[in-house]
Amino acid sequence: MFYIRNKKVSVGLAMVEIFIQSFVLYFVVIDPIGSAPIFFVVTKNLNLNGKVKTAFNSTIIAFLVLIFFAVLGNYIFNHLSITFPALKIAGGIILFLVSLEMLFNKRRERKKKDANFDSDNISVFPLAIPLLAGPAAIISVVVSVSNIGGNYINQIIGISSLLLVMVITFVAFFIVSRFEKIVNEKLISVFSSIIAIILAGLSVQYVLDGINEFLV
Repeated sequence: MFYIRNKKVSVGLAMVEIFIQSFVLYFVVIDPIGSAPIFFVVTKNLNLNGKVKTAFNSTIIAFLVLIFFAVLGNYIFNHLSITFPALKIAGGIILFLVSLEMLFNKRRERKKKDANFDSDNISVFPLAIPLLAGPAAIISVVVSVSNIGGNYINQIIGISSLLLVMVITFVAFFIVSRFEKIVNEKLISVFSSIIAIILAGLSVQYVLDGINEFLV
């Protein structure tokens, strides 16, 4: 009885660990707080209802895109003969470059320059793709699903963490839409720098894991 109880506790802790790790990873690469000012700029010509609708649509579309790669990403990369060690190393390099951009405050500047503000459907481009569901997020989802393994319950936990990040993203966009004056660029820059340091550590770990799996 004591063994069974300890086993249940261990399983529960493992699930919590999966959720926390997945949540931190998705939160870092999707960057809801750092993306909020971009949303503010892109939707500046819309009324309040238009902004809220755009926020909802963009987060839903980004979530569906990432779910698509979560489900079929492994098959696609396997069909192209891309190994998981190579994928992890590539993902780590991309994440590291993203972290450098964030650390030196270049990521938001680049996204502002690349944004197509005249797009008929800004929910899809540039908000959902590539702002939220960009290359770093897509690779992170594929690698995360691979690391979690074939346990369906653990996979659902990982997906639920992604869903929570998207909910937070929508809330951030909604707050920007309703309370434009509270957007503080200095505060966002400090927060983005902290996220960049975490992201740099995760990216290096990706590369080390990829090299280790390749050598084993």
